[in-house]
Amino acid sequence: MNELERFRLEKDRLFARDPQSPLTPEQQRRFTGLDYFPENPQLRLEVEVEPFSEQEQIHMQTSTGDVQVYTRFGRFTFEVEGQPAELTIYQGEDEYFFLPFVDSLANQETYGAGRYLEPEPLVNGKFQVDFNLAYNPYCAYNEMWSCPLPPFENRLKVPIRAGEKIFEH
Repeated sequence: MNELERFRLEKDRLFARDPQSPLTPEQQRRFTGLDYFPENPQLRLEVEVEPFSEQEQIHMQTSTGDVQVYTRFGRFTFEVEGQPAELTIYQGEDEYFFLPFVDSLANQETYGAGRYLEPEPLVNGKFQVDFNLAYNPYCAYNEMWSCPLPPFENRLKVPIRAGEKIFEH
C-alpha cells in the first residue's frame, strides 16, 4: 500500500467513525468510503508561482451566503492532457495557502461547487500542488457546513481527473 492509499484509507476511517466527521450519524452508518480517481502522477506538480505585485484581500462567498477573507497570493500555469490552465493560490488569515478550484467535470464526476487543495511551499520558492489530494469541502456531504466557493478565476475548462469524486448520498 502506497502513501496515497494509506491517506485515503485513514480519511475513510475518520469519516466513518470520528465524531468530528462531516457526515451526519445516519450518513456514517451507511458510509462505505469515498470515491476517488485513480492516482495520477501527471497531476502531482511542482510549480513556480508568480506572486501578485499587489496581494489584495478578496471576500470569498460561502455556500451559506457568508463571506471569508483571503489574500490573492499568486498564480501558476500548468498543462492538463496537453491543454494549458492557470490557477490562483490564496493565503488565509492563518498564513496557510489555499487553492479552491472547479474543473470541467463539475456536477458530472466532481463536486459542482468545487474542490480544495492546500499547496505546500517548497524550499526552492516553488509549490507542491498534488491534485491527487484534491478533496471536497464539507458542504459536499451535508448542508450544515459553510464552505468558500472558488472564485471565477479558478474555474478551469480542463478536467482534473485526480482526487475525490462527487459524493453520492
